[in-house]
Amino acid sequence: MNNVGILTFHCADNYGALLQAYGLKCYLEKQGTGGEIVCYEPFFMTGRHWWIPYVPIGNIVRRLGWSLYGWRANVKKGTLFFQKRANMKKFRKRYLIKKGQRKLYFTYQLRRLPYEYYIVGSDQIWNPDITCGLKKAYFGAFYNRNKRKVIAYGASLGRASLSEEYDKEFSELLTYVDAVSVREKSAITYIKQFYTGEILEVPDPVFLLEKKEWQRIEKLPEQEGYIVVCAVEKNRKLYDYAKDLAKSRGLSIIEITSGTEIAEESIGMDYTAGPSEVLGYIHKADYIITSSFHMIAFSIIYQKKFAAFQYNHAGERISNILRGYGMEDRLYQENREMRIDDEIDWSRVEEQIKKNVSLAKDFLWKHVGC
Repeated sequence: MNNVGILTFHCADNYGALLQAYGLKCYLEKQGTGGEIVCYEPFFMTGRHWWIPYVPIGNIVRRLGWSLYGWRANVKKGTLFFQKRANMKKFRKRYLIKKGQRKLYFTYQLRRLPYEYYIVGSDQIWNPDITCGLKKAYFGAFYNRNKRKVIAYGASLGRASLSEEYDKEFSELLTYVDAVSVREKSAITYIKQFYTGEILEVPDPVFLLEKKEWQRIEKLPEQEGYIVVCAVEKNRKLYDYAKDLAKSRGLSIIEITSGTEIAEESIGMDYTAGPSEVLGYIHKADYIITSSFHMIAFSIIYQKKFAAFQYNHAGERISNILRGYGMEDRLYQENREMRIDDEIDWSRVEEQIKKNVSLAKDFLWKHVGC
């Protein structure tokens, strides 16, 4: 029986969430420990991807507003919406969920699980904007007579700190976590206010696998000669830069997204891409222009020419990953020319990845014996 359960965002129709879940699961299996994704799929996570989205944030007016906005966007996509859902589901069934696993919708159902060790994370499991408030499951704060240890791997707040309104609750929930590692170094100072143990910075799980391992699950597109655009939120400067670059290089643009966005005018959008398709697009892209954390991560893994743009709510995540690999010059700034064709010392980047993975391996070995 597998003794390690992973509580993460595997149920989100988001390529980054699914790929980071695969990265951690695959790495644990490779190390001989193994780990199963806990099939915890609460409505506050899955509902935002429904035909009529369910987003339990704010008052009833705000909730209805989000649902109406999402539904209108999905209607415009038509059958493409269902193709995307199918690609996400296919990846989840093939690579993440064991056949016959029962779906769990509520925290109390976690008390029946057989695992002794629980890894919570990676991704933004401690970001209340993502989880619609801080959730007990992602801290291991639930009763289970088999549970021996809760390990946070690469947990992210989505920023350097939470607002004061969450301090008390966050402090209480952290008492259920036996070992803490985070994805962003900038969050360590904040967490230290509430947690007395060691807090380690570790790489996102996608870095735990090498490029050749990701290529095994990618699906290459037929297209050639294109720039991949992936914007977490609408960003005029990002789109203008991508269009200018495409025009000067004689390339087309393909935008991919996990959200409800409708394509920017004059830019082609693939509304159907799942994780395997996204990896394929990255593999063959000439350039990548993005404000997505995981798109930056895979640009590094696949050694692509890329430009990163910050976005309003979580720019710290972007700065942190670029700073960690000495690639601050990849961040777009208005007062500085973006030299996207400048050579990158990939051997130096690879060495840093190896060091980071070694830290992650030591952390996991210490706490779950892998």
